[in-house]
Amino acid sequence: MQKSLAEIARRWLTRKPESLSEAEKGVLQSAIDRRTISRDINAVHEHGMSTGDRIADTIARVGGSWSFIITFLVFLAIWTIGNTVLLSVKAFDPYPFIFLNLVLSMIAALQAPVIMMSQNRQAERDRIDASHDYEVNLKAEIEIMALHEKFDDIRHQDILALRDEMATLRAVLERIESRLPETGRPA
Repeated sequence: MQKSLAEIARRWLTRKPESLSEAEKGVLQSAIDRRTISRDINAVHEHGMSTGDRIADTIARVGGSWSFIITFLVFLAIWTIGNTVLLSVKAFDPYPFIFLNLVLSMIAALQAPVIMMSQNRQAERDRIDASHDYEVNLKAEIEIMALHEKFDDIRHQDILALRDEMATLRAVLERIESRLPETGRPA
């Protein structure tokens, strides 16, 4: 029983086919064609990334890790201790550590936009994931509705078959009863 996209849209989504989005049309078509719609979004996303995107993601991943924070705290401790205690006479960056402040400002000025680029890509990836999840869920709902419809059809056919069988049995029983003598019939 082959159905059209318009028929499925009206029947299962209770919507006109013109009001469907491209994603919904694709899901309905996949239901008609009996093909899957799930795919590995990570592989699709990784394939479309440029070298700059990969570098930005690596910087964001490293810059947001505990190992980076601990390493950077150790670096700051070494810098301040080295310039106040060990190199007190010939410190290359004496207190108030103006050069360290400049280095930290430059790192922050470069790191912040890189992390924001990575977050923007992650937000786009999340939107793609949410859209894909919607498509998969819609397909699952459509398949469940189709199964319910098939079970209802099977149950209806079974009921009709039972009715016909009961009618046949009734006719047989009536023929048997008509052959019995009047005295042998129960009242």
